[in-house]
Amino acid sequence: MNETQAIAALSGLAHPQRLRTFRALVVAGLPGLTPSVLADQLGVARNTLSFHLKELTHAGLVSVEQQGRNLIYRADFSQMNGLLGYLTEHCCEGASCEASNPGVCTTC
Repeated sequence: MNETQAIAALSGLAHPQRLRTFRALVVAGLPGLTPSVLADQLGVARNTLSFHLKELTHAGLVSVEQQGRNLIYRADFSQMNGLLGYLTEHCCEGASCEASNPGVCTTC
């Protein structure tokens, strides 16, 4: 991932509803969710959700696939991992990070 892609991804997540939507898609995993199921889970209007899904798709964090009459949205795990890798690429000045808690660097 490069700087431009990281900025687009972070911008896509920089809204409470988009962050909630992305997290719900991460929880759903590879099967993904339809917009109607997602809207019901999040308690958000479908037209509002549509806008946020479009923004997440443009940011490269979400993919969409047509299955019959339904659209299936999925978190793009490779992009998510790419963003995390980009953000932590130079953590601890390249030293090995051994954390007792996942996601928490004890060396820094």
